[in-house]
Formats: sequence, C-alpha cells, structure tokens
Amino acid sequence: MRAVAFLLLLLCATCHIALSFTDGLLPNGNFELGPKPSDMKGTEVIGPHAIPEWETSGFIEYIKAGQKQGDMLLVVPEGAFAVRLGNEASIKQRVKVIKGMYYSITFSAARTCAQEERLNISVAPDWGVLPMQTLYSSNGWDSYAWAFQADYDVIEIVIHNPGVEEDPACGPLIDSVAFRALYPPRPSSMNLLKNGGFEEGPYVFPNTSWGVLIPPNIEDDHSPLPGWMVESLKAVKYIDSDHFSVPQEKRAVELVAGKESAIAQVARTIPGKTYALSFSVGDASNSCEGSMVVEAFAGRDTIKVPYESKGKGGFKRAVLRFVAVSNRTRIMFLSTFYTMRSDDYASLCGPVLDDVKLLSLRTPPRHI
Repeated sequence: MRAVAFLLLLLCATCHIALSFTDGLLPNGNFELGPKPSDMKGTEVIGPHAIPEWETSGFIEYIKAGQKQGDMLLVVPEGAFAVRLGNEASIKQRVKVIKGMYYSITFSAARTCAQEERLNISVAPDWGVLPMQTLYSSNGWDSYAWAFQADYDVIEIVIHNPGVEEDPACGPLIDSVAFRALYPPRPSSMNLLKNGGFEEGPYVFPNTSWGVLIPPNIEDDHSPLPGWMVESLKAVKYIDSDHFSVPQEKRAVELVAGKESAIAQVARTIPGKTYALSFSVGDASNSCEGSMVVEAFAGRDTIKVPYESKGKGGFKRAVLRFVAVSNRTRIMFLSTFYTMRSDDYASLCGPVLDDVKLLSLRTPPRHI
C-alpha cells in the first residue's frame, strides 16, 4: 500500500513538473495572435483581454511591421506584430511554475520617440527597472533578461512602462517574451567558480542574431546569469554558438561597453593559499575588429590581456596567479576599450569572455 501511495505521489509530482512552464516562448509571446477588429480603435487596443493570453492596462497599441510613425518606420524583429506600451501602460500574463525554483525572462524591446525610456518588470514580490537609454544594436531592437525566484505555484509576469510623455503613444515596443527555468550550478573541485563556462543562462531567441543583454546592477541571488553579478553602469551581452563564435561549448559573455561593462563573482578562498584564475578571451566573429584588452581582477591582483581581433572569431587563454588574502575573493572582468562593429559603426561590441576557471595550486615544498 505504501508503494502504491509513493507511486501516486511521484506521478503527481511528475505531472506538476510537466504542466509547469520551463523553457521557450510564452503563449502568444510574440503577439502574432492579435485583437479582433472590434477590439481595436485605429492601432489602440480596447479592452484588457483583447490580445489572446495577455491582460493589458493603459494605452496599448498593436503594431504591424512596416507601420510608420511620422518619418520613422517601425520594425518588428520576429513575425509581423508587436505591442507598444504608452504612458503607465502594462501587459501581464499568468504562468504556472514550480515554487522555489529560479527563472529568467527574456524579451525584445525597442525605443520609439521617448529618449529616456525604461521598463519595470516584476514577478511579485520581485521587481526591477531596466534602462533602455543605451542602444546596443543598430537595428533598434535589443533583447533583455531578468530573473526571479518563484514564491508561488502560479506567478504573474508584468512588463510596465512607467514613463510620462507629452505624447501618450510614446513608449517602447515589446515583442517575443520568453521564459526559462534556471538550475544554478555549484562550485566543485574542478572549478571554484560557479557557472564559469556561462552555459547556464537566459533563453536566447533562435531567430535573432544580437544575443541577450544582462542588465546592470544585477545581483547574484536573482541573476539571469547564475553565479555572476553585473556590477557596472552598462549591460553585458550573453551570446550563443548558433549566432556567434564562442571559445568553448555553447555560451559565452561579450563585454560590450568598455569599463562600464563588468561582471563579477565572489569565490571562497583560503588566506595564504595560491590560486590560478584562467580564462579565454576572443571575439564573437561579428565584425568587432581592433585592439582589445580584458582586465581581470582577483582581490588585489590584476592582469591585462591584449587581444588583436580581426572580427572573424578566435580566442587565446590567459592565467592570473594570486595568493588569497581573505576567505572570500572577488573575481571581476571588464573591457578596457569601447569598440564598434566595423560593418555598421553603430552597434556596441567587445571582447568575448568564456571558460573561466579558478583552481587552488599546491604550494611547492621548500628546499633546505
């Protein structure tokens, strides 16, 4: 009887996991299913449930690719439709998840007429403000990631435009909202850093070629790049081997905004012990050419690694040896210079960082 009860419990748990959303585009996450003509007034969406799978509030526009706003042509990155959030407007969707697990949200956004646009994204009780002042891609669209820990079995994802512009129609375009469960890795005897290869991270859209931005001031507890903190004024870019050259396995990080684009992690160390911090520096084969330098820091020690990029892929290894002075050592990487892609001179780019390892070294015996 106990065996039967255990099997039923296991079956229920399996069904719960199967029904919980784990990876991919949210239902109608690309907004290709639009409102009925009766729920539209020009481009404005009338009614909170007019867009299938979504609940809206405030001034929401349903935008078709190629639509014009004055002299500006509105481009949609995936499919044919997107939504625009006007003043104090928001979109939200309820998603079934597993309580206690970590998740990341990826979505694409573009500025329109407002120059100081930003977005609030929230999953109660967590929330964050994502600045959109810096444009990283020349086509006008960037993809952003944000992470949270689920406090409930059903959560509500809210994307809100807090801006107040003279023109109520001004506001960011939103497209392609996706979701991914995160499984934070742990340090091991093979690597004292967590997620040193950056393989665990946010969902990357398969049909876009600009990567995913990890916003600034993201802390370790709820980072879409588990184990790492973005301690800078600008974002770092998460890239994949399907669209870029990556030194090792499938994922890596591109430091796209000079010294304003930095990532860090705090590792457990033993004072007086010698460690080796090794890592790969390269380029993403995205026409990011020129002299690059990655600066690596381990507590008080630092190294500058030059890399001459031809913009066609490639990488080199580097090692920083240091003696720990405390039981926690802060590891940080940043790019010395700003770089623009040579094919458009508008997209920010930079050196690629990958395969970061921290190992303790045996102290050589003293010769008497």
